[in-house]
Amino acid sequence: MSTDTAMLRLQVVRAEPAARGIQLFEFRHPAGEKLPAFTAGAHIKLRTPSGATRQYSLSNDPAERDRYVIAVKREGNGRGGSLSLVEGVKAGATLEVGAPENLFELDTKASSFVLIAGGIGITPMIAMARSLLTEGTRRFKLYYLTRDAEGTAFLDELRAPEFASHVVLHHDQGDPARGFDLWPVLEKPGSATGQHVYCCGPKPLMDAVRDMTGHWPSSAVHFESFGGDTAPHADDQPFDVRLAHSGLTLTVPVGKSILDIVREHGVNVPSSCESGTCGSCKTRLIEGEADHRDLVLLDEEKTDHIMVCVSRAKSSCLVLDL
Repeated sequence: MSTDTAMLRLQVVRAEPAARGIQLFEFRHPAGEKLPAFTAGAHIKLRTPSGATRQYSLSNDPAERDRYVIAVKREGNGRGGSLSLVEGVKAGATLEVGAPENLFELDTKASSFVLIAGGIGITPMIAMARSLLTEGTRRFKLYYLTRDAEGTAFLDELRAPEFASHVVLHHDQGDPARGFDLWPVLEKPGSATGQHVYCCGPKPLMDAVRDMTGHWPSSAVHFESFGGDTAPHADDQPFDVRLAHSGLTLTVPVGKSILDIVREHGVNVPSSCESGTCGSCKTRLIEGEADHRDLVLLDEEKTDHIMVCVSRAKSSCLVLDL
């Protein structure tokens, strides 16, 4: 559970399928009050029924102050947070929701945008598309790549007439040979025209876009990941952590994080995303070899630091500066 105490209790007014394996949730203030403002690309932290805190991109138009809309993929092999939300939360429930934060904001100096989304990666991108459409002054093209129509969230909205000239929908039917060729889109750097690229989706898509934009200025290409390697591995084993400040040794079982276990024993560690992307729970590693599963640490930091929300151990014991 996050240490952040600035949480609102919001009511779920809609909980319904957005596509195969994806559930849409709409939140409103129970007294009808305006919600904290957000900008396109923002996310909220949400305390799930399992007790875990997870972050989800906001998908509605940022001009709306009366609601937050998110779409959540059912992750059967995850750590249980999203699964408990999808399977356990119905309309009428109330949940703790954090104020919006934005680490994936549209660059105010950009003149046009290429938005690339894969699968559930559409969630921040549709907010960007809606915001740019409302703004009406900067050009954009959204490329939304999915397996099939049944697994495509927000499909009806993106087929609406107002999006017709702005959206390319592509379904590969699970066949890599039928994948969409992004090279013609990215071949020519947009630096001279002020164009920026934003990409969110599965790792293979982001890796491909990263490769194809290697000749672009780094400041013009932006990525948002779903998080680090949070799913249990088949070969995961329990391991010990020793807390240097108290000398306490704790066992971290399969299916739980270091962060989970130290909190159960009263040790407070700051956190936010709990998915290995924000850096809040970065902890000094004194002894032992970590199995790094985050997206934050630089290579030179990995010998003496660890993100305790997702990473595990290669050695039998880790000694932490806690």
